[in-house]
Amino acid sequence: MTLVKEVYLVTADLPNDERFGLLSQIRRCAVSIPSNIAEGAGRNSKNEFYQFLGIAFGSTYELQTQLQLLIDLNFISETKIVPLKALLAEIQKMIYSLKTSLKIIIEVNLD
Repeated sequence: MTLVKEVYLVTADLPNDERFGLLSQIRRCAVSIPSNIAEGAGRNSKNEFYQFLGIAFGSTYELQTQLQLLIDLNFISETKIVPLKALLAEIQKMIYSLKTSLKIIIEVNLD
């Protein structure tokens, strides 16, 4: 949730002509990360949760790419994006660890 808030704050000053392009995509992508984690946690099985964690994990890489595009297109300075990238890397590690732990539980329950 912190990442989403920070993404919204950092992207608030993007040009108006990007309002329905990259800006919209970046914000939707950021929101999808905690949303997919929450939806997966509310599902009926660990397998479904694992699947939604995979979607959230993929969204972190999508967001990472889009943040780099902001820098490459000179929309935002790299110094503003570096903290977001660091937070994103931490979230990627957390999701990966959770997926790994959950996969072990799923495999044990199948035996």
